Amino acid sequence: MTTKEFVKNFYQEKQNILNLCFDNQSEYRTLVSTKIEELNLNEIQAKKLKDIISNLLTDSFYTILLGLDGSVSIGNSQESFKIFDEDDNLISESGDLEGLAYEYFHGEDK
Repeated sequence: MTTKEFVKNFYQEKQNILNLCFDNQSEYRTLVSTKIEELNLNEIQAKKLKDIISNLLTDSFYTILLGLDGSVSIGNSQESFKIFDEDDNLISESGDLEGLAYEYFHGEDK
């Protein structure tokens, strides 16, 4: 896996979680989707809530990636990490994730 694929997978996971939050059709619904449905929101309210949750997930995933990159702290500790795949191939070391994370989570093109 490349650094870009690593970041892209985080972005795709964020999108998957967001979609599951608003999935009312699936046989395997999440607790969050059930709770959101119980709110009986109208279309405008549901869109606003979806935007809020999307922003929360963006901030969370982006911060995790920057934390792994050493750009921000995770909890009370700030250090960089080297990320390896299961075959011990280097995916990322300090400074590799920040730009790609910004591109995926805050850029216009995904």
